[in-house]
Amino acid sequence: MKYRIRTDLSTTTHFGITLYRIEALKSFSNVTKGDIGGYVESTNNLSQEGHAWVYGNAHVYGNAHVYGDARVYGGARVYGGARVYGGARVYGG
Repeated sequence: MKYRIRTDLSTTTHFGITLYRIEALKSFSNVTKGDIGGYVESTNNLSQEGHAWVYGNAHVYGNAHVYGDARVYGGARVYGGARVYGGARVYGG
């Protein structure tokens, strides 16, 4: 496993969905073991494989999935049935 969900660090979307911060369990790419990442609704939103990561205050929830070497950061919101993969970068508000 490359990350765990921190149920003690959460936020709620304007849709009333609870999201949880992620914490890196090992170092990979530009992520260091112990780094706190962005928010996900569940482990279904971010792959445990590859170098994909959610940073800062970014949110990934619903049926959205981030995998491969993709990165989501800044104030980005990825949700619904979105798929972010390969070398994709999603950022901003």
